[in-house]
Amino acid sequence: MPVITSIELVDLRFPTSDSSDGSDAVNKDADYSAAYIRLATDDIALYGCGFTFTIGRGNEICLQAMEALSARLVGRDVAQVCQAPGAIYRELAADSQLRWLGPDKGVVHLARAAVMNAVWDLAARRAGLPLWQLVCDMEPEVLVEQLDLSYLSDVLSAEEAVAMLKEQRPFQQQRIAELSEHGFPCYTTSAGWLGYSDEKLARLCREAMQEGYRHIKLKVGADPADDERRLGIARSVIGPDVALMIDANQIWDVPEAIERVEALAHHNLLWIEEPTSPDDVLGHRSIADGVRPLGIGVATGEHGMNRVLFKQLLQAEAVDFVQIDSCRLASINEIIPVLLMAKKFGKPVCPHAGGVGLCELVNHLVMIDHIAVSGPVEGRVAEFVDHLHEHFVDPCYVKNGAYTLPSRPGYSAEIKAETLAAWAWPDGAEWARRRQAVPA
Repeated sequence: MPVITSIELVDLRFPTSDSSDGSDAVNKDADYSAAYIRLATDDIALYGCGFTFTIGRGNEICLQAMEALSARLVGRDVAQVCQAPGAIYRELAADSQLRWLGPDKGVVHLARAAVMNAVWDLAARRAGLPLWQLVCDMEPEVLVEQLDLSYLSDVLSAEEAVAMLKEQRPFQQQRIAELSEHGFPCYTTSAGWLGYSDEKLARLCREAMQEGYRHIKLKVGADPADDERRLGIARSVIGPDVALMIDANQIWDVPEAIERVEALAHHNLLWIEEPTSPDDVLGHRSIADGVRPLGIGVATGEHGMNRVLFKQLLQAEAVDFVQIDSCRLASINEIIPVLLMAKKFGKPVCPHAGGVGLCELVNHLVMIDHIAVSGPVEGRVAEFVDHLHEHFVDPCYVKNGAYTLPSRPGYSAEIKAETLAAWAWPDGAEWARRRQAVPA
């Protein structure tokens, strides 16, 4: 039987700050990066790939934590690893010395996400199935055994999770057929980065409309006059019927968030995203109380550090749109509990994506949510950012403003070998070329 023979780690970075891609009120110089891991086995055709997302400096710290977590997997039987990803997750979580650096937050949690993403990719490849299908095909009792329900029993028990999954089983084939035909709706942030000129903003909004998007998001939170002008430009291009969302990326205190959103409400906004500190549950509730009378919801979760924070946001009625992130929560094991809690509280999950590979992973997650957990697509939309997909072996594909159903085995996490050679930090061929091009 195949065994895991080695762990390969790559510090992968792209100079996206050159063109202001990813720029917002807080993150002004994002260099989209991935701390990348490959689980190699003694079967050359069988391996698992995963990553976590950063925006440049500090990527190497994630890799160090990933190495500390994943070293124990070398020599493991692949079948045992793939049959019980939950056991691997719990083993990683139980490392008391590494847990002290969290727990369930920070760099170690990002590293656990990367390692478990690779484990799930390996399991799906071994089964010959796309990740979404592997998960949806699991019997509810088996799937729930893989989940991290710790600290959630006051809201979600294992028995309740099984019952919720069983309730959706009769509808799976119909939903798969619908997704095959129509896909899962997504919104674009590619038009709205804060560093873009007014002309580029208008052009990209027009292009988004032509490509079939019915939801567009803009970054806000710098100068109020700039926010007003840019939203006016976007609304003039997209018209009154396309949903317009704004994202402050945590820059405001609570009273300022309410005041700034009130000033922009006349643009007919669907949501304000990350209006304040991601950890401030009661602050989000106060903001929600302030903006809901204006018809505006609160969206958050991109920096939601773990399932417990999501539980509290839902308990406090502090969130209207739940935004999971595929690399900040610790992979499928922690993501599905959040999907289940959102279903129980009647809140739509609208995942955060973009960066390096987040869209590839989220493409599987929205399919799982629709097929196996939440049901109707109405009121749900997932983020899509059109950057860096060309570097993936199995990139996501968006058609008419909708994610299409992945069909290749795995979690779509594998990055091309030539990309790793070119953009590995600091000595990849492209980084070396850029250094040589800088005048002495």
